[in-house]
Amino acid sequence: MFRLSRLLPALCLLFCLPAHANWHLDGESSRVSFVTGKNGEQVDVHRFLVLHGAVDRKGVAGLRIEMDSVSSGTPLLDEQMRDNLFEVKRFADATVKTQIDLQPLNDLANGAQIELRLPVTVNLHGKSHTYDAPLLATRLDERRFQVVTLEPLVLRAADYDLLPGLERLRTFAKLKAINPSVPVNAVLIFTAR
Repeated sequence: MFRLSRLLPALCLLFCLPAHANWHLDGESSRVSFVTGKNGEQVDVHRFLVLHGAVDRKGVAGLRIEMDSVSSGTPLLDEQMRDNLFEVKRFADATVKTQIDLQPLNDLANGAQIELRLPVTVNLHGKSHTYDAPLLATRLDERRFQVVTLEPLVLRAADYDLLPGLERLRTFAKLKAINPSVPVNAVLIFTAR
């Protein structure tokens, strides 16, 4: 016989699931892009095509970027960035890590937003640096939320021992200069599982 006393706990578990679930990055809908400046006046936008990430139940958030997936729209430039700048054979991935208080996110109504300022640690090319990142989190629906950078993170090539690779890239492309500071933006979509 059907019992309401059995149904209520099951329904509560179902509706509470997103608040207690792990959140996984939707790599197809997410984007990490960066802007390079060269010769003092030209800028190009690049992105990474393969991203992985999750936020666990305790709010530990991590993003892993496959450096081999860099995309500029020019295959030869992509190859040079992979081999001579990022040295993907030695440093296959870059990571970004932070700690999030999930309660304010779980309390958001669908469509509501909250601004966050979090310390994020970027590990790139074997070096780590922490930045104070202004972020905007939006609850898209019961099972998805989006996090975007409100301001780009500006990464300096010198902080990650990328200046020699940048010089190799400059020489290869026959440029006068490449800006050693790079603004990075992110749009990340997470889904509850």
